[in-house]
Formats: sequence, structure tokens, C-alpha cells
Amino acid sequence: MKFIKTAKQKNAMKDFLMVLPFLLLIAVFSYYPLYGWVYAFFDYKPPFPLSWEKFVGFKWFISMVENPVKVKKLVQVLTNTFAMSGLSLAFSWFPMIFAVFLNEIHSVPFKKFVQTVTTLPNFISWVLVYSIAFSVFNSTGAVNSVLMNMGIIDEPIMFLQSSSHVWFKQWVWLTWKNAGWAAIMYIAAITGIDESLMEAAKIDGASRMQCIWHITIPSILPTYFVLVMLNLANFLSNGMEQYFVFANSFNKSKIEVLDLYVYNLAMGSGGYSLSTAISILKTFVSIMLLCITNWVSKKIRGESLI
Repeated sequence: MKFIKTAKQKNAMKDFLMVLPFLLLIAVFSYYPLYGWVYAFFDYKPPFPLSWEKFVGFKWFISMVENPVKVKKLVQVLTNTFAMSGLSLAFSWFPMIFAVFLNEIHSVPFKKFVQTVTTLPNFISWVLVYSIAFSVFNSTGAVNSVLMNMGIIDEPIMFLQSSSHVWFKQWVWLTWKNAGWAAIMYIAAITGIDESLMEAAKIDGASRMQCIWHITIPSILPTYFVLVMLNLANFLSNGMEQYFVFANSFNKSKIEVLDLYVYNLAMGSGGYSLSTAISILKTFVSIMLLCITNWVSKKIRGESLI
């Protein structure tokens, strides 16, 4: 018994040492930066150090709802954030369907080609994505040049400088960049489906679409629901890189999401304390959304996420 106990302890220590580097990374890059939350309680002006003389308590939290101009701006920014996240959530089924039909391609070389082409954009930075968009959709870009040479339009269409349909256009770019990468998880789930189910269905005379509808999709729905619930927990986190590079004077009112607003507030006008306060509230809202989605998952699926 003593030997078995010692062996278990050794295995547990090995497992801990394997996980330790990742725990250190999380501690350094996720928990240590939380020290910066103290700036929300001070009237901080760089490059001067923090001092208790400039301690203002909850001043910046109160100023969010005390100033009508800030409230109006925050409502506008939250509207953009909810619209962008809502579109992504509403079409979250697209990578799943793409993976299903990609799996139905019988030609292995063509299948690998499609998967490679659709996955590569995920590794391209948003700066390069905007460079592509600028070359193709600028007023002097390829699309406008072709349309004007064909006589279809007399003046160039302002695809990038227009404030109309900004939410939809940003969703298209996001989908183009991430759809192939997001489909990989569903492809992995599809490979785990028992082949005997497919064989039995084909013997019973099921068509290709019937196999997809009654076997493939129900088998990968648990994966889809888990990913949707995780996306719900990050509903307020759109990131800022995409919207930062696509933003301009014409579409700023429609493209500025919460993360970009916090960045502009800190780096543009020097409002470090206020931007930190907004980030803190965003973090607490995200934690609440995670807890709610975890509760919903436990009630609906019988399994919790955390």
C-alpha cells in the first residue's frame, strides 16, 4: 500500500510539473496585470508615479453616469459592441456548416486545398487584411476601377469610407478571416462520429443529406453549444485590432466598439484612469455572463462549463 501511495504521489508530481509552466504563464500574463486596476482609483497623469495625494476613490466610476456626454458616448459604443457581437453570435453556425460540407468532399487533394486556403487568413494580421481591403475596395482600388471601366458607375463607391452597413462589412471580414480556423474544431468532432452509424444509415437507404441532417449535425451540436456559450461569456470582448485599422473619420461612430473606445480614451486623450474603470466594469460584466451561461448550460445540457 505504501508503494502504491508513493507511485501515485510521483505521478501527481509529474502531472503538476507538466502543468506548472502554463500556470506560470497565466499568472504572469493574466493575473499580474490586474495590479493596474489601481489606476482607476487615482487621478493618474503619466509619467508621474502614483501617490495617495491623488487618490479619488470611485470618482471615475461615478463620472461614467454623471456626465451626459460620456453617457451618450458609452451608449453609442455599447450599441456598436452589441451589434458586432450579436452578428457573430447569430451566424456562429456558419463554421459548423462549412465543416460539415468540407467533410463531404471526397477528393482529398481538393479538400486539403480548400481547408488550407480558408485557414491561412487566420494567420494574417489585421494590418495586412486592411491592406488587401484598401487595394481592392478603395476609391481607386480594383473593384472601382473595373466598374468604372465597364461603365457601370460614374463615380467610385466609397466602400471603406462609408458609415453605411459598417457592422455587416466588419462581420464579413471577420468571417473571412476566422471561418476556416473555427471549422477545425468541428472537423475534429466529425472525425469522432462512429462510422457504423453512417454505414447503417446508408444500408437503410438514407441519402447523403439525410446522413448529414440526422447523424452528422446532431453529433457535433454539443461542440457547437459549448462554443456558443463561451462566446456569450466574451460578448463584450470584440478585440480592437480589426476596428482600429478599419476606423476612419467617416465610420468612427459605427465602428468604435468598447475595446477600441478604451484604447482611444487612454492613448488619445490620456484618460488612463477612466479607461481602466471602464475595463474593470467590463471584466465584472464578462464574469457575470460566464456565470449565467454556465448556469444555463447546467440546466439545459446537464453539464457545466466551469
